[in-house]
Amino acid sequence: MSIRHHYRRTEGHAELDITTFLNLMVVLIPFLLVTAVFSRITIQELNLPTDAAGGAKPDKPLVTIEIIVRKDNLQLSDGQRITATIPRLEGKHDLKQLSEKLLALKGQHGDLEEATLLIEQDIEYEELIHVMDAVKLAEVRQSGQEEVQKIVLFPQISLGDAP
Repeated sequence: MSIRHHYRRTEGHAELDITTFLNLMVVLIPFLLVTAVFSRITIQELNLPTDAAGGAKPDKPLVTIEIIVRKDNLQLSDGQRITATIPRLEGKHDLKQLSEKLLALKGQHGDLEEATLLIEQDIEYEELIHVMDAVKLAEVRQSGQEEVQKIVLFPQISLGDAP
């Protein structure tokens, strides 16, 4: 009978004391919200260069546009030779002049949408993204107009190592 008597004492419902846990949450949640870094993630779509060995040769020669990103300048190439060199301007790549040269190339080869970026080692990521944006789009302001017109240049970009 003593066993039954002992059983009756522990039969009552035990209450959980969650006060300390709630205190922890009250302090932890605002701390995490204040220290959280809110960032916007954008995705750059890139194409890797493909081998031309698998397909038939086209009738007319393909036009290749290469932009070589170096520490001290930007170079435009047609795949065979350097056609233009754009020096750095005030410590930054001269993206305005790059856009002008690419606009001229787009005028000559209107149906071309591919360009290749050849990148030298130790180029900062942010600089590379700015160059990629300049290769994809050009902002043109018509004389006498306030509005800036965006022109799509070469939206399909391939990446590679600079020679």
